[in-house]
Amino acid sequence: MPQDEFDDMCKRWLEATKDQVEGLTDEQKKEMNPAFIGYEFESDHRPWHVTKQMKVPDNIPKPEYHETGDPVSERAIKANRTSTIPINTPEDMDKMREVCAIGREVLDITSRFLKAGVTADELDRVCFMACMERGGYPSPLNYNKFPKSLCVSVNEVICHGIPDCRPVQVGDIVNLDISVFKDGYHSDLNETFMIGKCDEAAENLVRTAYESLAVVVPQIMPGTLYRELGNDISRTAHKAGCAVTRTYSGHGIGKDFHGLPNVSHVARNKTIGIMRESHIFTVEPMINEKGWQDNLWPDNWTAVTRDGRRSAQFEHTFMVTETGVEILTARPGTSRTEIMPYDPEVFRR
Repeated sequence: MPQDEFDDMCKRWLEATKDQVEGLTDEQKKEMNPAFIGYEFESDHRPWHVTKQMKVPDNIPKPEYHETGDPVSERAIKANRTSTIPINTPEDMDKMREVCAIGREVLDITSRFLKAGVTADELDRVCFMACMERGGYPSPLNYNKFPKSLCVSVNEVICHGIPDCRPVQVGDIVNLDISVFKDGYHSDLNETFMIGKCDEAAENLVRTAYESLAVVVPQIMPGTLYRELGNDISRTAHKAGCAVTRTYSGHGIGKDFHGLPNVSHVARNKTIGIMRESHIFTVEPMINEKGWQDNLWPDNWTAVTRDGRRSAQFEHTFMVTETGVEILTARPGTSRTEIMPYDPEVFRR
């Protein structure tokens, strides 16, 4: 799409959702959740005002948790304590190809809109409208009561950053985590972007996060132990002087947003399972600039590095094929069996 058409589309979407911020003064946009009063922050990054939750039109099919916030089927899996990884049918696999292609489109649109001066709230509105125009539901919306349509994680935020009214700044690194639900299936992917000129440490971190995901792709094939992936991820991160977050992991995905297998990103982990043809899951290593330890902000969602240093992440949804892997969330025009070599300019905004 030509840039002028793209700009007009985003302008139209923001106009359609302007009630999210209408009437808010600049000072009100800077107000943080009262839950943060007295919290000792890890850096100078502060959360800003979070606008109200968007309402999905009645004609859009919705996941089970859209009203209650409770993913009942996922809780049932945990309650049963099963370790059985789902075998997907050909129909399941085709549906996952379709919804992952939509997820990729939504990430590409949202990340194209990303630049210095844009707020995370505006990114959320663009993501929401891109989902609506494709007949999809943004999977994060009200999942366990998450208030927004995507996660926007800036600088020291490891994951699950809640979009707020803070403008993106030159020198920031920004992760956009997109998930879409359509026809009964979820997709999941994310990428980290550098805003303008970033310092050398940020450049190294984003490259390392990318390469920590790319290194495991040749291992994804029938017969591989899931626990093996963490060894190469950790080796790649440590070689660059970075650390792997231990709290969060990849996961199975399909009819449930999060399911089996659990995919640990750390070395010498105890993940259960062997890859079989038709298994579908994410790998999404969160790489920290220095220490692996994390804290949880008082909003009960935002995970941040304990030392206040930055974190970066890339994620794809993968499917195990008879002979190897299919990258369901691959960029259009790129290989679906291997990740393209890292190019920093692809992720600069």
